[in-house]
Amino acid sequence: MQNPARFSDLPEYAFPRLRALLAPIPPGGPELAMSIGEPKHPFPDFVPDLIAQHSADFGVYPSNEGLPELREAIADWLVRRYGVTLDPERQILSLNGTREGLFNAGIALCPEAKSGARPVVLMPNPFYQCYAVAAAAVGAEPVFVPATEETGFLPDFDAVPRALLDRTALVYMCSPSNPQGAVADRAYWRNLLALAERHDFRVVADECYSEIYRTTDPDAAPDGALAALADMGGDPERLVVFHSLSKRSNLPGLRSGFAAGGPGAIAEMRRLRAYSGAPVPNALQRVSAAVWAEETHVAANRALYREKFDLADRILGNMPGYKSPQAGFFLWLNVGDGEAATVRLWRETGIRVLPGAYLSRPADPVLGGSHPGAQYIRVALVAAAQDVERGLLALRDCLYGSVE
Repeated sequence: MQNPARFSDLPEYAFPRLRALLAPIPPGGPELAMSIGEPKHPFPDFVPDLIAQHSADFGVYPSNEGLPELREAIADWLVRRYGVTLDPERQILSLNGTREGLFNAGIALCPEAKSGARPVVLMPNPFYQCYAVAAAAVGAEPVFVPATEETGFLPDFDAVPRALLDRTALVYMCSPSNPQGAVADRAYWRNLLALAERHDFRVVADECYSEIYRTTDPDAAPDGALAALADMGGDPERLVVFHSLSKRSNLPGLRSGFAAGGPGAIAEMRRLRAYSGAPVPNALQRVSAAVWAEETHVAANRALYREKFDLADRILGNMPGYKSPQAGFFLWLNVGDGEAATVRLWRETGIRVLPGAYLSRPADPVLGGSHPGAQYIRVALVAAAQDVERGLLALRDCLYGSVE
């Protein structure tokens, strides 16, 4: 049986592709995974007791849209973090991790046609892979907007031709960006939301790295799209934002996130989710409410990442191609040929990184430029500090030569 044509252009997912690349090659030293962004820091110590306390809730079907106490805890967090007030009943939706929501947003919110033609979905290049799969699932045309050093590692949506913008239904935008760690400021968000108003599209803001940032000044924490929209008095239906406990609280296995946005968009997503979603168990929703309400562990988590980024600055700061990121927990290193460097690191040191080309696409012929990920590797700083230090020293000596 033939596979659906709409998925025929999808490349192999990044991590199976990496395994196939390295499988024939024996590692040249003790193996260390620096390829996948799976948080390894301790999660809040009160979580296991809360799961046990609410274990009876595993005996009932969970709330699809999110228990009221969870949605209220999320609304309270949005006030504390961004100074915005949303209606927890109509503007917040619990998710089984943000990937589910980012994918289903495309299905729920992308129309069959825009301006009488096939709709366009814009996304950064490099990008989180589920953005492209969401566009493919609804038959939209994905357009990959370069996010390169020349553009501050953020996509320049103003450079997209007007004919494409007029067909655009959704724009996926990630800040802090994965993999580059760049942060969109308030002016960037305001400009993108104004562009959405002029060309009648929605912004899907992936902010799952929002709490992993390097500054110690709470007033300088990464800006959010909701705050920018509130500043400009914009239409709430122009925006849906996504957050998760995976990175903020080191709970990737809890599978707990949320979407927040205009009542109409949330209603459409909730309606689809009633048929196809996988709700978070009520016991874990109650745990999630408690975790959103607690910030001490988040500050401690940031401090651990800050220590590792300081290590990276010390070890790699003088190396060509090194850019010290603002946020997130990745290094995005220009090494000339990302796939060749990945193979060399594995063969000579046992360090596993991810070729940047596995997170990006060749340049769009309309937008120009070159393949924005081909020269890069992504290095995840999620392991313990001593392992990160060992890995970065090995990477430096392998790719750049030993430095006294």
